[in-house]
Amino acid sequence: MPKFAANLSMMFNEVPFPERFAAAAKAGFKAVEFLFPYDFTPAQVAGWLKENNLRNALFNMPPGNWAAGDRGMASIPGREQEFCDGVAKAIEYALALGTPTVHAMAGMLPAGADRATHRSTYVDNIWYAAKELAKHNLTLVIEPINTRDMPGYFLNYQDEAHAIRKEIGEPNLKVQMDFYHVQIMEGDLTMTFKNNFEGIGHVQIASVPTRNEPDEGEINYRHIFKLLDDLGYDGYVGCEYRPRGRTEDGLGWLKEM
Repeated sequence: MPKFAANLSMMFNEVPFPERFAAAAKAGFKAVEFLFPYDFTPAQVAGWLKENNLRNALFNMPPGNWAAGDRGMASIPGREQEFCDGVAKAIEYALALGTPTVHAMAGMLPAGADRATHRSTYVDNIWYAAKELAKHNLTLVIEPINTRDMPGYFLNYQDEAHAIRKEIGEPNLKVQMDFYHVQIMEGDLTMTFKNNFEGIGHVQIASVPTRNEPDEGEINYRHIFKLLDDLGYDGYVGCEYRPRGRTEDGLGWLKEM
């Protein structure tokens, strides 16, 4: 059976963020992930993990000004120093939390922008981040995101992400495969996962099209979970979905597993 990590940015929103760790543990999760820990000190977050005997599977590097529309800076020319500062901050948190994997968001491509210039910036920044994380035995992941939820996001397709991963060539650089995003953009989930298995560093799930619990919609998650087991995927499966109601009330799928 896959190892599931509750996404505390989306799940257990019935209580404040610090209380979600206990809620996840009570619901049976052994691991959690979240978008950003930076509103709290590393010691605070590490304490909540320890108190509830939880592992932290993943979090994102600082995204820039989220409220103003930033969704990462890795592909944005002129913000290289800000990105590098974010790498250092993410490493600080990862070491304090015992987090093995960190995600670098690519950023938004402005209308009319020269994609080649943004791609060059992205490759340089991701190469730098991978090298820095490797010094601490940490894995860096990049993630294609669908254009329906995030129009203008720089990275949208698994093939493109894996081409960049191979171009950079750092062994600790992997691709994050969120089955929700992949189904919306390209489908063919089984073969996409099989063909790229060695380069996948983290997996996330949600139903399509609603992004709710993985027990409805277009994706047959019983098949997907068996696929992960059959191929020997030993990473975490992040539950990055929006519960239909109270989080606990929608965990029947997990109890069945």
